[in-house]
Amino acid sequence: MKASELKDLSVEELQKKSDELSQEMFNLRFQMHTGHLENTARISQARKDIARVKTLLREKLG
Repeated sequence: MKASELKDLSVEELQKKSDELSQEMFNLRFQMHTGHLENTARISQARKDIARVKTLLREKLG
């Protein structure tokens, strides 16, 4: 996900996206610990996406 795509979203949409990404991160970690995760690089990608969304939220709210 690119930051330019996220800049066009509203605050509510960014908060919803943050919740979705947090849920995805939980699921990825759960899959990793149970041995069902095939693409381990997706964890670091999800972590970076969460950071991008939180950074934009901070900019828009602060």
